[in-house]
Amino acid sequence: MDGRGALSGIRIFDLTRILAGPSCTQLLGDLGAEVIKIERPGQGDDTRRWGPPYVKDENGEPTGESAYYLCANRNKRSLALDISRPEGRALARRLIARCDVLVENFKVGGLAKYGLGYEDLRHDFPRLVYCSITGFGQTGPLAGRAGYDFLAQGQGGIMSITGEPDGAPLKVGVGIADVMCGMYAAVAILAALRHRDRSGEGQYIDMALLDSQVAWLVNEGVNHLVSGRVPRRLGNEHPNIVPYKAFASADGWVVLAVGNDRQFRRWCDFAGVPELAVDRRFASNSARVENRRALYALMEPVMRRRTTTEWVEGLADLGVPCGPVNDIGQVFADPQVRARGMRIDMPHPLAAGGTVPLIANPIRMTATPPEYRHPPPLLGQHSEELLRDLIGAGTEEIAAWKAAGIVG
Repeated sequence: MDGRGALSGIRIFDLTRILAGPSCTQLLGDLGAEVIKIERPGQGDDTRRWGPPYVKDENGEPTGESAYYLCANRNKRSLALDISRPEGRALARRLIARCDVLVENFKVGGLAKYGLGYEDLRHDFPRLVYCSITGFGQTGPLAGRAGYDFLAQGQGGIMSITGEPDGAPLKVGVGIADVMCGMYAAVAILAALRHRDRSGEGQYIDMALLDSQVAWLVNEGVNHLVSGRVPRRLGNEHPNIVPYKAFASADGWVVLAVGNDRQFRRWCDFAGVPELAVDRRFASNSARVENRRALYALMEPVMRRRTTTEWVEGLADLGVPCGPVNDIGQVFADPQVRARGMRIDMPHPLAAGGTVPLIANPIRMTATPPEYRHPPPLLGQHSEELLRDLIGAGTEEIAAWKAAGIVG
């Protein structure tokens, strides 16, 4: 075991690929867990090939390691192991015996055919926490279908409330259903480990992209359940708070997020339209929600009178929430983002200059902060050391497995 993080001493057998599973295990790895990434020899995680862009070498040539793969695979060591073969399955069992958690995102029943399903392992490894991540879960009429983030966003409702009111439904710009499912899975794993520490009992965790997507409909989902109304797309607007949207400024875009009547009055005074604060159509948030179209028609030309910086800095002094709409390049140049250290650089054996840039873990902890111990590994980079260190395999034995294609 390495590191001194909060999860130091926890070892994870990681049979995941793409984004939901890898984002879960990367988060646990950042918090100190030892993560063994199991990959198919010669192929590895599908996302290794999801580019461009790819990491470039000293000659400016792409290395075949994609930026997409890098985003969710730090703090792991890669073992290339063919579990479709009996010898590979036997090695997997020997390794699982040394692990606390198994995370997988095969289709329902996919690992059972290799004798590595939960029911195959639970009696031999009663303390094992076993987490399955699928598109639709282990039960229900769609359980057997393959699931992807885009499908979950569509079926789970978020696309119906994303986009302009008169436009097409839109997915969120990143695979948020995958990422949120990975986060829910990480929380469930931590809870299961806490239970195991008290009882000695492992358990099975069934996570689904669709379930996670439905869960984070949050206020809009409950708005529907309470009112019976189907929420509609509002663009950048908020269903329950007005004014709350992105406005065109004199030189770009600015987000205004007025959360109460006091803030609205302050905005009116600063904007030079104090009469709006006493107009009975706009004097309370409830009234503003009912009359949002009329209010926004009045506000939009006012917001164009000043630059984004003038709005942001002027309203900040008054305690009115306001901020710029940054592109992603501006995000990483933002002074606040830089001050919080949200970009990190980690060593990489193939990259020009010897490092690759990554996004930091956002968790801040005083005693056991996230650690960045291992860069995203090359396929099979740690096969020999893991087999040697965890199950005591010898050099000749490992060489034989490699020659037979069981280990890569």
